[in-house]
Amino acid sequence: MPHADRPLAPSRGLAENPLFRSAWPFAVGIAAVLVGLVLSNTLSGYFVFLAISAVTAAISILGLGIVTGSAGMIALCQLTFAAVGAWIVALLNLWHAPGGFLVWLLAGGIAAGLVGVLVGLPALRLRGVNLAVVTLGFAAAADVTLVQIQFPGSANSIPVDRPAGFTSDKQFFFLSVIVLVVCCLVVFFLQRGRWGASWKAVAFSERGTAAAGQSVEIAKLTAFAVSAALGGISGGLLAGQVQLPFASSFSPLQSLALYVLAIMSGAHLIDMAVLGGILWVLVPELLKRWGVPQDWAFVVFGVLGVQALTSGTSLGQGVRNLIWKRQDRRTANAHLTALPPGASEDAEEVRTTTTATLDEAALSGEPVLTVEHLTVQFGALKALDDVSFQVPAASIMGLIGPNGAGKSTFVDAISGFLPKHGGRVLLGGRDLAGLSPTRRARRGLRRTFQQDRVPPLLTVGGYVRFVARRRLSRADIDEALAFFGCPPARARLSSVDVGTRRLVEVAANVLAQPRLLILDEPAAGLSHEEHLALAARLRELPARYGVALVIIEHDLDLVRSVCPMLTVLNFGQVLATGPQDEVLANPDVVRAYMGETELLS
Repeated sequence: MPHADRPLAPSRGLAENPLFRSAWPFAVGIAAVLVGLVLSNTLSGYFVFLAISAVTAAISILGLGIVTGSAGMIALCQLTFAAVGAWIVALLNLWHAPGGFLVWLLAGGIAAGLVGVLVGLPALRLRGVNLAVVTLGFAAAADVTLVQIQFPGSANSIPVDRPAGFTSDKQFFFLSVIVLVVCCLVVFFLQRGRWGASWKAVAFSERGTAAAGQSVEIAKLTAFAVSAALGGISGGLLAGQVQLPFASSFSPLQSLALYVLAIMSGAHLIDMAVLGGILWVLVPELLKRWGVPQDWAFVVFGVLGVQALTSGTSLGQGVRNLIWKRQDRRTANAHLTALPPGASEDAEEVRTTTTATLDEAALSGEPVLTVEHLTVQFGALKALDDVSFQVPAASIMGLIGPNGAGKSTFVDAISGFLPKHGGRVLLGGRDLAGLSPTRRARRGLRRTFQQDRVPPLLTVGGYVRFVARRRLSRADIDEALAFFGCPPARARLSSVDVGTRRLVEVAANVLAQPRLLILDEPAAGLSHEEHLALAARLRELPARYGVALVIIEHDLDLVRSVCPMLTVLNFGQVLATGPQDEVLANPDVVRAYMGETELLS
């Protein structure tokens, strides 16, 4: 089966050929179908039945891999979604609905997906154990309901009709393999697209996801919907397999075991989801042959799940890490030269004594950011008190101040993470009042974070495309990554250090072409020489990409060399704002920084 996180080959060859990259998943899928055809003609009847069970379980685990493995949410009701799919198939069969089994199967998946959205609504506010309780409670309630109402046709022993040409167990197994391959291909392309990136981003950081212009709510609900739809399809297949489905096939205990198996195998990896389906059938069958009660399979799954949770690495991820170990050693971390690539011959490297010069022309146009009387209060504490200043278009403003001055509160307020505040924030003359962080990011206000908000499950290129929110050519990405000294697009973010991920975060946000980009300590994790090399690049951003910058930084060498304009906060108030030389000579600023000898030197 295709693997959604498969890295590109490190060398430029067949693996980087666009035709190969688009065709290989289908080639793998065709090979899997051929294997299914061979097995359907060679396995005995009993093993064919077990193989169908493995396929249906693999599809359910594939769905769990999305909501749990990729999106990082706990869902303990996957077989309840399967029951919805089976119930719809049984009902349409009873009605002799047009279209036949395959149409009913699709309808069951859609119905389960809609139920998944409803179940996913609590995930917008709940997480962790609380979300687990909600989903398990839903599974228990659904189980009681199914026992009471039973499946349509079961009371009269009306079997589910299999499609023409697939009426025997061997033929139906072949059909189930085709369905599995289609589901794997759909998940593969979803994982490589924007939805897949949003699932991995929201699992790592909801704030980082919103700041990239992606709705956290949509990311979570789409994960639940796709996961539930796959569960519904697996349940529909099970209805076709047994032809008379019963509630005992969809118990909450089995959902729990399936969840643990998904965690243990690493079901966000497609081939590991298939392996999980095989283990779902193989472990109980081995116990049966060894004379051990099959219920002990739940204990085996539980032990393996605990091991995966305590080690922090699933079976699939552990195998992948071994495979990628050699490539990760070849993946360079940040490599910043003194001058950016393509710098002119007369360009000078930034030194500790370099001072940014003010372009008076930049002050003549309409400001890109206008802050008027911004006030943020937490109880009796005023974190920001009547803050007002402007940032000219295509300029660089440094925002500095002692620890506790209100810099982080200011960034959170104007980027939408503190919506309740006094005053106004205007972006290009448009009031941002009432807009969420996602909407503000889409309007052109982007920010980075002090903490690491770059999801490690993505590649560098995948993250850049996700944050940029626009179509980018490979050349565009490669140029920006080279400009910031970042690893190549194929590199895994989990294999690079925190300082490098910060640079990738900056590069990705620059490629989004925002009107204003707020960089919150972008040089954290870099050496002093790398600070200065980064400064040389930041100085070029307004002219190169047309973006205005607000830089929050404690390295005053970087601030001096990059920011011709400064705003100083102290105890939530603006001490001074204006050209760098005037602000640094202001007695109030000097007084606020008593002991900060670097500023006064």
